[in-house]
Amino acid sequence: MLQCQLDNLTIAYEQIGAGQPLVFLHGWSLDHRYELMEYEPIFQARIGWQRIYLDLPGMGQTIAPPWLTNLDQMLEIVLRFVDHLLPNQRFAIAGTSAGGYLARGVVYHKTALIDGVLLRVPLVIPDDTRRTRPPARTLIEDPALLATLTPTEAAELTPLLVETPEFIAQLRSKLRAIHSAHQLANHALLQCISADPRSYTFSFDVDDLRAPCSAPGLFVLGRQDQAVGYRDAWALLEHYPRASFVVLDRADHLLPIEQTTVFRALVHDWLDRVEEYRLHLS
Repeated sequence: MLQCQLDNLTIAYEQIGAGQPLVFLHGWSLDHRYELMEYEPIFQARIGWQRIYLDLPGMGQTIAPPWLTNLDQMLEIVLRFVDHLLPNQRFAIAGTSAGGYLARGVVYHKTALIDGVLLRVPLVIPDDTRRTRPPARTLIEDPALLATLTPTEAAELTPLLVETPEFIAQLRSKLRAIHSAHQLANHALLQCISADPRSYTFSFDVDDLRAPCSAPGLFVLGRQDQAVGYRDAWALLEHYPRASFVVLDRADHLLPIEQTTVFRALVHDWLDRVEEYRLHLS
């Protein structure tokens, strides 16, 4: 991995390809590999994009500074990273879950330089008690299939959104990536921040943009997402007049599990729109 030195803080990141910069921000307690796993297959069919996957502080190979106690400081680190790596350059940004919240913070501070915004299962309301979430349910039941799971597998995998062999295989792949990232995370620090809505919420209204973000956007949410839900994200649309808003059925917070084909088609459409937007900037 590459390293970006910011005074007394070192950000670990991976950079792939050349062309228009696209910065990826992963979810809480994960690392850059989780984003890379979902997005790199898409770029096998595209050229002209410089993908930048960073490990957020306290996650992956980026060690958190001792003074980090809230998301304002986390966002400031991300902004410094962008300024260092892409000084005064235009770029697109993609964020997953809590990374989607941070991505909106980047848009707030750098709206004029943003070429595109992609939010996947984004955290919209950090305070867990205030989120609107759908009721838990299993869409497809197969008791015979569940009976084949070992007690350990059943404890880890259930309850399942869709009880099919294909869904279980996808879920196992996702969980391996999550477990690998969790082994590197500074859980004491991350829990301290996320457990308190005051430290897990920006001190400013992140959606009070000076002007709507005119860059093409894509918001992809899971209809059955029990972590952040999907309804709260609808309020973001007025701030992003060029954004597509998609709620996928048979999809939870691990989206695009079982919806890979649709998700990749949506991302390709977004990339096309960003390229068009960039081409016609005056």
